[in-house]
Amino acid sequence: MVVCAKLGINFTACGPKDLMPKADLVEICEKIAKENGSSIVLTDDPKVGCKGAHAIYTDIWVSMGEPAEVWDERIKLLTPYRVTTELMDLGAKDCIFLHCLPSFHDTNTKVGKDIEKRFGINEMEVSNEVFESRRSKVFDEAENRMHTIKAVMYATLK
Repeated sequence: MVVCAKLGINFTACGPKDLMPKADLVEICEKIAKENGSSIVLTDDPKVGCKGAHAIYTDIWVSMGEPAEVWDERIKLLTPYRVTTELMDLGAKDCIFLHCLPSFHDTNTKVGKDIEKRFGINEMEVSNEVFESRRSKVFDEAENRMHTIKAVMYATLK
């Protein structure tokens, strides 16, 4: 959000109100965004959040090792925000999907099978259809991250 504000890129955060950024940070970012001709929008409505988006980015809902009650709470809280084809279709014609990985988008892993068994769902933060689609750039993102890390390490050790 901070980088988008500084670069003049419109930024929308979409999620439950309880997980929104702190008000003081939002206020700072809104001021910077205004100076750079962009906007900061917060919404808890996935359809509003995705409308006209050029990129839809999500992250894993629960970190590995979190207690079961955290998984229960997060899955109930975030299921309405699963990135689906319906939400992607609300974005711009060339809207892309991004995720920092790993992603629970199917039941082809041990964790995916456990999630299906415990919660009766076969995908979490993104549908497999979106994850495997031409709009998904998750592996390009991962590759770019690797090169960025190498560049930072080189600059640091130089």
